[in-house]
Amino acid sequence: ISLNEFLLLPFTDTQELQLLHFSLFLGIYLATLLGNGLIITAVTSDHRLHTPMYFFLLNLSLLDLGSISITVPKSMANSLWNTKAISYWGCVAQIFLFVFFTSAEYSLLTVMAYDRYIAICKPLHYGTLLNSRTCVKMAAAAWGCGFLSGVVHTGNTFSIPFCQGNALDLFFCEIPQLLKLSCSHSYLRELGLLVLSLCLAFGCFIFIVVSYVQIFRAVLRIPSEQGRRKAFSMCLPHLAVVSLFIGTAVFTYLKPPSLSLLAVMYYVMPPTVNPVISSMRNKELKDALRKVIFWTLFSLKFKGKRA
Repeated sequence: ISLNEFLLLPFTDTQELQLLHFSLFLGIYLATLLGNGLIITAVTSDHRLHTPMYFFLLNLSLLDLGSISITVPKSMANSLWNTKAISYWGCVAQIFLFVFFTSAEYSLLTVMAYDRYIAICKPLHYGTLLNSRTCVKMAAAAWGCGFLSGVVHTGNTFSIPFCQGNALDLFFCEIPQLLKLSCSHSYLRELGLLVLSLCLAFGCFIFIVVSYVQIFRAVLRIPSEQGRRKAFSMCLPHLAVVSLFIGTAVFTYLKPPSLSLLAVMYYVMPPTVNPVISSMRNKELKDALRKVIFWTLFSLKFKGKRA
């Protein structure tokens, strides 16, 4: 059958609770925009942060902004206008962009693990192995992997005929939900691609684990306590971001059905929390963020006085 739209899962049918959901998601979305926007501004404006670690962090913030912007605004609009519909092509765009941003982010987190490994285990070769050209290539490869993954999965998913209705059991379009609407065995092809993607993701996970085993071995060999503390402070934020990304994904896809609404928060948590984790134990980034906030407030105050 030909579908013009899909129906997304509403959080509630009560108008008051829909407005509460809108307000909650609006707060989360604005906090995500502010946190990641501040990191992007700080990294681009402070020359001391023009290093590989902060370059990759800037890319991570861009991906976080993209990943939350394709799901939360549409859900907010549906709650505000009391509707459940999303157009067919809107669903196509959500599938492509969601796979694109999440795949690119996971690839980038793998690249960042390599960056931390070189910084801790081979510090004398850091400038040679991770020069500016190499960093741009690695970041481009992460974005390219996300784009390729998005194209393949989106094209494959929407080549499948749907005949089991058009209602999805989630607040945005997602491949497993669409596969439930399939009426032929052609969904097995996309299922095979998902298994292949999981195998590749597991390979990246193994790479990250091996990198951190080597990192912790190197850190424990550092003679001074101050040196060990500094090395850990460089690695722990990235490790926390990776753990949050993987942990929330595992929880979301392995949760019992009774926790389906609770799992909604896990789609928006990493982009919101990542800026806090990244800046928590990073003095250079904190100083740069203070400068950005100070100059922003000063500019607003100066404009206010002129007006």
